Amino acid sequence: MVFSSNIFLFLFLPAFLGLYYLTPFRHRSWVILLGSYAFYAWWRVDFLLLFVAVTLWNYVIGLGIHHSGIGTARARKWVAVGITGDLATLGYFKYANFGVDSLNGLFVSLGYQPLELAHIILPIGISFYIFQAISYVVDVYRGDTEPTRRFVDFAAFIALFPQLIAGPVLRYKDLADQFAYRTHTLEKFGEGAIRFMQGFIKKVFIADSIAPLADSAFALSDPSTADAWLGILAYTAQLYFDFSGYSDMAIGLGLMMGFRFVENFNQPYISQSITEFWRRWHISLSSWLRDYLYIPLGGNRGGVVSTYRNLLLTMLLGGLWHGANWTFLLWGAWHGGLLAIERALGVSGAPRSFRISRWLMTFLFVMVGWVTFRASTIGSAFEFYSAMFSFSGFELSGAYLKDIRGLNVAILILAYLIVVVMGMRDRFSWRLDGVRATPLRVVLPTLLLPVFLMAVLKLSAESFSPFLYFQF
Repeated sequence: MVFSSNIFLFLFLPAFLGLYYLTPFRHRSWVILLGSYAFYAWWRVDFLLLFVAVTLWNYVIGLGIHHSGIGTARARKWVAVGITGDLATLGYFKYANFGVDSLNGLFVSLGYQPLELAHIILPIGISFYIFQAISYVVDVYRGDTEPTRRFVDFAAFIALFPQLIAGPVLRYKDLADQFAYRTHTLEKFGEGAIRFMQGFIKKVFIADSIAPLADSAFALSDPSTADAWLGILAYTAQLYFDFSGYSDMAIGLGLMMGFRFVENFNQPYISQSITEFWRRWHISLSSWLRDYLYIPLGGNRGGVVSTYRNLLLTMLLGGLWHGANWTFLLWGAWHGGLLAIERALGVSGAPRSFRISRWLMTFLFVMVGWVTFRASTIGSAFEFYSAMFSFSGFELSGAYLKDIRGLNVAILILAYLIVVVMGMRDRFSWRLDGVRATPLRVVLPTLLLPVFLMAVLKLSAESFSPFLYFQF
């Protein structure tokens, strides 16, 4: 089930919230758990069993660590066993097909018979809930959080449906207190509803309207330079509005249930370096990679060479986390290499001034990376690069024009206007004073509601459109 569907909006969500608020606080984790399992099982019931098994596994591991004592050798064994089990599960379901296909390519080129392996289905959301489980085990080992006292709270945390499929990547230590106590007010519920509607509009009105520009460009067999640049500009905006729209909806649903989740985006396309970009894009994942991979690898404590190695390894594995394909490894290497170069040059990740040249250069680097991220193969990525930088054909091709509409281009322009205005607002701390801001806070929900309703009508009239990050 996805948020941008009629079954979710008109059946699941009202039923869930009604039951949730009719249930006494002490038992609401049960409502969250059962509701989240129903949400997940809507996709496939059989993979719900795997989900439950992962939850039980990490719950037991957490108790084992706690009973062994923080920092003891026995606790380290529990951590090793727990993480090995988690990574083995992720590796089998996410990377077995990729590994066998890669080996078979090598075997066939050497004249050997390929291996046979039945195609393994990727369980939806597995990359997110495995990472959340690992962070729980590690945090218990580090003493950053107590193991959960009630199994239902832990199971509800892992299954929490607003973030189950595509994040943000939450940590138990950040939500443990909220499972014990959280407020439910009309003001917080209204804040959540507004945030949910904003995300829904970003996804349905903007991202889905831009999608044909990107999809058609990447489907062309021989795109012109103009086709390729318009296509990657469209994909750059589509990915941001799609994924940040999902995060807004997740955060909004959390607020409607009384939770406050971490923010996942902060105007990433206003960044003046790749270092800054990763502080603003998919913040929950980049901070997870920093805390549970980069720092344990040694971070910047082992000298210059080790620091660059750790940066590159972290981004390579971060790329591989997104998908089992050489394209994601190349995308990770691109960002890891740029981060290493910026560190060598002393580029700040929190610049005090704004320089347009740095902004444009960073945006160009990000777009170049998105080509590999979007392409299905390394070969098709380099064909697209060839079209972008051959500078042959500065007009849109007939094959491209027949698949796109003027409205698609108009929405793309609107999307970039929003990116620039909101980015500049953040960069220069544009804020209305209290007198001017109060009427706006009153008017905004009134303006938002009809746009949201139009987005619902648009959704009803169109075909199913999953979020881009569901594939990860």
